[in-house]
Amino acid sequence: MENTVENKLKQLYKVQAIDSKVDKIHAVRGELPMEVADLEDEIEGLHTRVEKLNAEIDGLNGDIDDKKEAMKNSDALIKKYDAQLGDVKNNREYLALTKEIELQNLEKMACEKKITDFKEQIEQKKEAIEASKQLTDERGKDLEVKKKELESITAETQKEEDELLKLRKELVDGIEERLMRAFEKIRTSYTNGLAVVTIERESCGGCFSLIPPQRQLDIGNRKKIIVCEHCGRILVDNDLAEEVKNLIEEQTA
Repeated sequence: MENTVENKLKQLYKVQAIDSKVDKIHAVRGELPMEVADLEDEIEGLHTRVEKLNAEIDGLNGDIDDKKEAMKNSDALIKKYDAQLGDVKNNREYLALTKEIELQNLEKMACEKKITDFKEQIEQKKEAIEASKQLTDERGKDLEVKKKELESITAETQKEEDELLKLRKELVDGIEERLMRAFEKIRTSYTNGLAVVTIERESCGGCFSLIPPQRQLDIGNRKKIIVCEHCGRILVDNDLAEEVKNLIEEQTA
């Protein structure tokens, strides 16, 4: 194909027409892909939370074992000191041993309190795990429904989208890189994704700003690439647009 301005405009408008069709396909899917992704992220987060809580429970059980061991050590010391009480030779030794026994009993009480606290924390974490599992089950059911709905919609449109994307790639490979960069920059600047537009009621089809008659003639002559002075979109005449749309319909039919 001869690389005239007219052909460049046709190629760009072809890419625009294809992109608009793909955008419509994605619009049909709506928020479903995002909803599916959000649910998957939430479920993954819940699994991570359960794993973390289980690890914390393991840590608390280890702390309980440590405190139980400390209590055994205190019992052994109390038994030892009790035995030594029968051999004391003076009041000072007696007071020292009874003080040690008192300290070990206090240590045991502190350990018992800690064990009680740890067990309460474990129960709270178990409740949090159960709540997370229930929520995971609920979100899993929601995800299954959303996935089936998305798969159903995607199955109806995937073939068309694949054909359009294949045709787009072929077109883009034939367009000079500078033009495609400009096209992509304009397209991503607007939520409707329109980078190349026609003249509608003597106005830009993108921002609806009035286009002077002489500029409309220049656009129709297809001798140079003309952009809207207000929004920067590339402008093409309606005849060119209609010709391109018909061609795309034939190629993707």
